[in-house]
Amino acid sequence: MGRFEYTLGAKFMIYEQTKAACLELIRLERADVRPVRLLVIGASSSEVGGGQIGKASQPQLGGEIARAALDAAREFGVDVAFQCCEHLNRALVVERRVAEKYGLEPVCVVPYPKAGGSVASAAYRMMDEPVVVESLQADAGIDIGDTLIGMHLKPVAVPVRLAANLVGEARVVAARTRAKLIGGERAKYKLD
Repeated sequence: MGRFEYTLGAKFMIYEQTKAACLELIRLERADVRPVRLLVIGASSSEVGGGQIGKASQPQLGGEIARAALDAAREFGVDVAFQCCEHLNRALVVERRVAEKYGLEPVCVVPYPKAGGSVASAAYRMMDEPVVVESLQADAGIDIGDTLIGMHLKPVAVPVRLAANLVGEARVVAARTRAKLIGGERAKYKLD
């Protein structure tokens, strides 16, 4: 993989690829998964640009990813959270109303590209009233570039293979969640 050339065409491509992945995951209708009310996005602009995660931050690409995810979420009335990098312990950027809606306690920090990540930093600057929270439990998630979002999903994650499986040079991994199945061999999961 080579270093990504940031051009007008590349900007459009990154935006479109990200939005396509978000829309595909949000629209997925399966009986065994929860509807998406809260979506977590983890993304490495370094990986998207063909570099190594944490080593080649690209704020322009981060901005396109954040804008695309916000646009897709707004289309369907879905709340969205953006995971910061490990320098902020993978905290998340959300709108204040989202923190209040889900009972999340804001912490005092502002993400920047080299301390928080380019995507979370861009999302923070695009939101109306952003706050950072330490953790949450989302219904679905998209991981662009191996950022490890699993800690922010509800307990039973169901992998989803998306047709939109690349953003730039980074692979896309997605998941939806479902209710836990409990009980033994006599348990039933549907009413007869």
